[in-house]
Amino acid sequence: MLAICVECSHQRGMGHLFRALNLIHMLEHLQEPYVLIVNEDAGALRILEQWCIEAVTADLRDLTSDWEGALIREYQITVWLNDRLDTSYETARHVTDTGIPLYTIDDMGEGAALADGNFASLIFEDVERVPGRKVYAGCDYLILNPQIETYRRERSKVENILVTLGGSDTYGVTLRVMEYFRRHKELHKKITILLGPDAVIESEVRRAAEGTGFTVVSAVPSLICFLAEFDLAVTGGGVTALEAAASGLPCVVVANEIHEIQIGRYLERQGCALFAGYYKEMDLERITEIRDIGAMSRRGMETVSLSGAARICGIMGIGGMGI
Repeated sequence: MLAICVECSHQRGMGHLFRALNLIHMLEHLQEPYVLIVNEDAGALRILEQWCIEAVTADLRDLTSDWEGALIREYQITVWLNDRLDTSYETARHVTDTGIPLYTIDDMGEGAALADGNFASLIFEDVERVPGRKVYAGCDYLILNPQIETYRRERSKVENILVTLGGSDTYGVTLRVMEYFRRHKELHKKITILLGPDAVIESEVRRAAEGTGFTVVSAVPSLICFLAEFDLAVTGGGVTALEAAASGLPCVVVANEIHEIQIGRYLERQGCALFAGYYKEMDLERITEIRDIGAMSRRGMETVSLSGAARICGIMGIGGMGI
């Protein structure tokens, strides 16, 4: 029995939850039992209800009661996977003291040092600083939406541009990108703004779009299917940028959080995106540097692996896929 423990919030976004849902897709295909554990976040619980996924809620801030050990005993959990960015030492000890393996994802917390493995799929710089008894770094350990395989295609021109800055867009970057395109109509033929399910700036975005010809869409049923309609995307520096690259959609990446800067840099080094910088000083003029959209599209599909979920299950010995 695998436990997947995910932490979500408006500021942290929903990327961790969607990554868990991608992994659950594989677990259900393998008929492998699991229990999903989340903090009581309204946005996360709403998404789970839409996906018909049951979850156990827990107060992830509680470092003393050993709710982890209680759940391990109740559900007979044999492997624990934390996707929380900063696993505390106390949480890690509560898990490891039961004798079961602990794994983490992109985790820089003190507790990650106790993990049997840290899947550092979003860490591309200073990998030696990543804690964990063993660190698995890079795109080979990304847990991506399996739909990407169906919708990936090479782009050849830029006509439809998508702006999608995350499930919550905590810092309102979408509005600044819209203003840039409003002032530079020569750069686009069609602009679509996609707002995530947790966006609190929707009313502002819709007002800003009035009279511009921009299309505003919120909470699409399938992000991967939606991405397939576009030739270029302005994205945050999280998983969406990597999913876009894997599907052949070139990006201009804006880092909404400090830890996203390395992802933007990495994708630019690989030739499948341009990095416009940290949101506080982003340079959207970089869009004008795009020359060969086809080459960027091909490099994205070559760079980002679609086998990460299977590889991670193998390492954890899940579903008879041990390696």
